[in-house]
Amino acid sequence: MSTTRPERPTDDRLSQRYGASAARRRRPLLIAGVVLAVVFGGWLAWTIWFHANPVVTSELETFEVVDTHTANAVVVTTLADDAVRPECTVRAFAEDHTTVGQKSFTPEPGRGRRQTVEIRTERRATSVESIGCTAQGQDRPR
Repeated sequence: MSTTRPERPTDDRLSQRYGASAARRRRPLLIAGVVLAVVFGGWLAWTIWFHANPVVTSELETFEVVDTHTANAVVVTTLADDAVRPECTVRAFAEDHTTVGQKSFTPEPGRGRRQTVEIRTERRATSVESIGCTAQGQDRPR
């Protein structure tokens, strides 16, 4: 008993049956794909650069609960440009994690500026959080 394999269709037979794709239809699709990839790559590079270089950043260095109605926070801000007037926010929490005080302030100009902020609280605070700073063109606090 001999088994023979069925004959494989050749490209000519396939193109006769299904029609050949024209090279002139492939070229515009290839060009459009390359242009789209370049545009997307440029947008991605700009987005990475923009978010890696914020106008203002802040960091809570330390905090101290002074008394029942006061907490002090030391916040370090870094401004990309001294002309920027950002607004920063710090928040104090009680032992049960409720917010007992909040203060917004404009930091003094300068790079790496350390500033002590006094937060008035409703009752004794146990922790302080830096929400971050926002500026024109930077809506997300950092």
